[in-house]
Amino acid sequence: MRTHQVVTIATLLLAVLMFPITLTGASIALPEIRAALHGDLASVQWVVNAYNTTFAGFMLAAGGLADIVGRRRVFAAGTGIFAVGGLLSAVAPNLLVLDVLRGLSGIGAAAAATSAVAILASSFDGKVKSLAFSLFGTAIGFGLAFGPSVSSLLMGAFGWQSVFWFPAAVGAVALALVPVLPESRNPGAAGVDWPGTVTFTGGLLLVITGFIEGPALGWSSPLVVLAFVVGAGLLVAFTLVERRVANPMFHFELLRAPRFLAAAMAAATFVAVMVPLLVYLPSYLTEVVGQTAPQAGATLILMTAPILVLPLLAGALARRTSENAVLTAALVLLAVGAAWLTTIGPASTALSLAGPLLTLGAGIGLSTGLVDAMALSSAGPARAGTASGMFGTSRLAFETISIAVVGSIIATGTGGTLQGDGYTSALRLSLWLLTAMTAVVLAAFTALTRRTTTAPAVA
Repeated sequence: MRTHQVVTIATLLLAVLMFPITLTGASIALPEIRAALHGDLASVQWVVNAYNTTFAGFMLAAGGLADIVGRRRVFAAGTGIFAVGGLLSAVAPNLLVLDVLRGLSGIGAAAAATSAVAILASSFDGKVKSLAFSLFGTAIGFGLAFGPSVSSLLMGAFGWQSVFWFPAAVGAVALALVPVLPESRNPGAAGVDWPGTVTFTGGLLLVITGFIEGPALGWSSPLVVLAFVVGAGLLVAFTLVERRVANPMFHFELLRAPRFLAAAMAAATFVAVMVPLLVYLPSYLTEVVGQTAPQAGATLILMTAPILVLPLLAGALARRTSENAVLTAALVLLAVGAAWLTTIGPASTALSLAGPLLTLGAGIGLSTGLVDAMALSSAGPARAGTASGMFGTSRLAFETISIAVVGSIIATGTGGTLQGDGYTSALRLSLWLLTAMTAVVLAAFTALTRRTTTAPAVA
């Protein structure tokens, strides 16, 4: 590999690594942020949800914009927005300002992440391209796996503000290296699907608002009901818009392919279980179990470390059996782990939680990469780009909704305190609901793939 190729990959990975770290890292800081800025639980939840919602909502629009104006330019702009948003978040005077800045950071992350993928795809060929994308996936996995641990160490040394300024500082280093990146465009780009972007992002944002504000304002509150109704209406409008615009961000005909639909449902389920636990388990472990932030981060490694180890094993198993068989086993492990974790309580220890957390991690780890390969192969080479964008956006959307739903259950159960027996009951209820959802998806996945012959996975 040539020097400029190494520098290009390193620059992109340096920035991309920070996007999952700032998500999972912020989650472990939520109790301290709430205490420092004196906000209610709904405001604190937006620290995570504002970032995730804008990340999901602007992902495909940013990709379309990068094709038109240049991938390097959009990567630079996105990384700059992310860095500025993070640095300002560290000095935010109140939760409202912090939440707005987190939304801004999510827009920057969406722009940088989608253009980074486009730069990798257009700049490399053959084995180097495969290696680049493998490293890209590893960076995302590392950020998710060790974000809580890295952030807990930073908080211990520098306070909660460090979970924002550290990723921003790393992003600034990547920004300084942007001149070494190659520039490219898509000469056949047809434009950005702004109607789809507006209806999708607006609908997602309003539905999330309903779930977050419902426990505090009351589920029958006119504002909450309005948020759900208008949000659902915008999402329906999104499906209608996408069937009429010239350059849609979503191609719904892909959902008619059974294997693609099965892969999309499975992928959404894995993140819908994992990410809410990454967000809310740290606060449970610190506020109810009594662990310190570093101890909570270390406990979460039991769930996240398998994500770095098992993807290679999953590929080997898929070559011997099939993608369907491995992903079915992964969904079973996910359901078993979520059900087993309902034994959690104030007297739990890292040792008593090791079984369920490792089981969850095994399920998630076996699916990582394999579910993406299944989706893209089922779409075919001609629609790989569209399938990848749909896949990533839908996964982020379901992840965001799941975080909001679990947060809503916990907020209702604890009266907005994140403490006491109510937290345990609410967390257990959430886990049973996640178990039930996984069981339903497992049945659907089996039905959709039953008559499909799956070729062995490519190494």
